[in-house]
Amino acid sequence: MIITEIEAIPVKVPLKPFLTTKTAHGEHVDSPYVIVRVHTNEGLCGLGEATLAPRWSGETSESCLTAINQLIAPALVGEDPLNINVALLKMDRVIKLNPFTKAAVEMALWDLSGKAVGLPVYDLLGGKVRDSIPVKTVIGAFSPEKTVELTQYFLDQGFTSLKVKVGLDLESDLERLNIVRQTTGPDICMGVDANCGWDFSTACAALAQIEKFDLAFCEQPIQIGQHDAWVELRKFTSIPLMADESVFSVGDAWEICRQRSADILSIYPGKNGGISRSIAICHLAEAAGLTCSIGSNLELGIGSAAMLHVAAAMKVINSERFPADCLGPLFHEADLIQQPLSLGPLVATLPTAPGLGVELDEDQLKQWRTDV
Repeated sequence: MIITEIEAIPVKVPLKPFLTTKTAHGEHVDSPYVIVRVHTNEGLCGLGEATLAPRWSGETSESCLTAINQLIAPALVGEDPLNINVALLKMDRVIKLNPFTKAAVEMALWDLSGKAVGLPVYDLLGGKVRDSIPVKTVIGAFSPEKTVELTQYFLDQGFTSLKVKVGLDLESDLERLNIVRQTTGPDICMGVDANCGWDFSTACAALAQIEKFDLAFCEQPIQIGQHDAWVELRKFTSIPLMADESVFSVGDAWEICRQRSADILSIYPGKNGGISRSIAICHLAEAAGLTCSIGSNLELGIGSAAMLHVAAAMKVINSERFPADCLGPLFHEADLIQQPLSLGPLVATLPTAPGLGVELDEDQLKQWRTDV
């Protein structure tokens, strides 16, 4: 079997108006992503998804299309789609960085591999260690009025775990947290995510003041690359610190493990450059005695399925304590797959069909693609 074509299809799917989100990076109201199909001479086709955001990884839909069409596809056409290691080497040789673009292609190769042997991807990763994945939802950095509405909406939906976006300014951050905790009561699991929004001194002040909210974690309180500052922050709080924007690559994870600058590594295939590299980070974290959690860039159906397979196969991804961010399809107007994933409110259920276990919905694709 050989790769005969790599098809990259730009799409733009809006978030549901009530469920747009806002973070220290800005507002997310629609998703200009890329769907990837890897075709073979035996008729099998693998699916991937690039969940692109320029302020997140520097990639855009246009840059992804250019990278795949002009560099990656010429390098991989004619290759064995089951040899994912060679595909990764070839992609790295023709273009540096671009993790979400590479992840979409690699994701499709894992999907193809599972379909070729009739097994779900989690079995190719060594087998599942859990049958379902505890999940959480997210409340953006909105006004007090909308914060109340969103919190109550998710409680009414049955969610028992959530995180609150902070990092814009400390006064409004504390007000938002207080509103959410008053609305949820003490029994709901709650964490915060600053998305690099605080500087060191603000983070120190914040951590001292948010202890009272009984938080499960504080995600990315300060900028990336400040490992000494992260180490100092850990002395200021009993709240576990989670690194997200700080963990794109295996090298990033190594630095955090070496310096003990965080307690939890937030991982997912798109950000890490593919399923294989997410797995590598898991093994590194486990050896270092750290914990992993599944993060998100608000994926659609294909990307979310890939996240679930990784979460199912890796024991070190402690979704029971730090529920996964497998929530993207719930926030979008469409997921682009034929059968929606089961994503909560308490747990996500694994797709069990061969490969990623999802199939592209051609009608949805036709509606949301932007190249026609």
